[in-house]
Amino acid sequence: MNTMSAVLFPCCRNPIWRDGVESTVSYAVLFPGQGSQFVGMGADLFDLHTDLLGERSDRILGWSLRSVCLDGPEETLTRTEFAQPALFALSYALWTSWVDIVAIRPSGAAGHSLGEYTALAAAGVLEYGEALRLVAMRGRLMATAADESPSGMSALLGVDMALAHKVVEASLTAGGSLQIANVNAPGQIVVAGSVADIDWLTANGKDLGVRRSIPLKVAGAFHSTYMASAARGLEDELNSTKYSQPGFRVWANSTAEPYELVDSAGTLVDQITSPVLFEDSLRNMWSTGLNTLVHIGPGEVTAGLARRTLPDAEVFTVSTLADLESAGDGVMGTM
Repeated sequence: MNTMSAVLFPCCRNPIWRDGVESTVSYAVLFPGQGSQFVGMGADLFDLHTDLLGERSDRILGWSLRSVCLDGPEETLTRTEFAQPALFALSYALWTSWVDIVAIRPSGAAGHSLGEYTALAAAGVLEYGEALRLVAMRGRLMATAADESPSGMSALLGVDMALAHKVVEASLTAGGSLQIANVNAPGQIVVAGSVADIDWLTANGKDLGVRRSIPLKVAGAFHSTYMASAARGLEDELNSTKYSQPGFRVWANSTAEPYELVDSAGTLVDQITSPVLFEDSLRNMWSTGLNTLVHIGPGEVTAGLARRTLPDAEVFTVSTLADLESAGDGVMGTM
């Protein structure tokens, strides 16, 4: 390992390394959002990362991260206030293991919804403990906002942006409040609205040209104006948070552009009520030459979205420690 790599990643012990790799490999990391959780996730991480996933995290959260992740029950883990910090913590711990094994600094990162906080922590913009505290608060506030106004989300399959806007406009004409909440990949757009809106979509979607709409098992209309109270509740905390210069670019959900450090707080506030522009983020990353992408965290959702959006990209998945070496070899094999 050369001196530059040791400075960038001082925790590296036995990294996979080749001469000159830091100047010839350009890749980005992707972090998952809510929906990727499952009981038993992180079973291989807790004993290895007691510094991140042990007493420290439990003090910040006020509950046992290990118990909720490994024992559930599923009804508890899927609750927004538990799922969000759990996914953040495990994804970040897996990231540090990736750094230990593959001493190659990424050139960029993006995260889906709460995964954006993981990307910011990985880039050094947010300190881990502070990011975990913010994600936990975000989850609680979003859960409360969902309880205040019964709402939901529905995936529109095989729909482009023009048709999605047509559906939203038809909803407004009918007195509804559907909004575009996620633009995940080609043919995969998610809308959010009241429970009545989701029922209206189920009844009228095909007449509007929607091949299929699938109501999602979520607590509320995330990334829509239904989350306005959560954005207000988190704004002061985000404004008082210390942000450091990123070690690599992080693409923001709400703009699909790299973060400007001076407006990190404003961007994170906007993220709560703005659509997740993940497809645009991936395309914009590709346009800068980032054609190798690594999903890091439970599940493989962002890897699937990347393959669908960028069929010519090299995409690797690190969802457990067992995936680290093969994914590292794969990244270096693209040089």
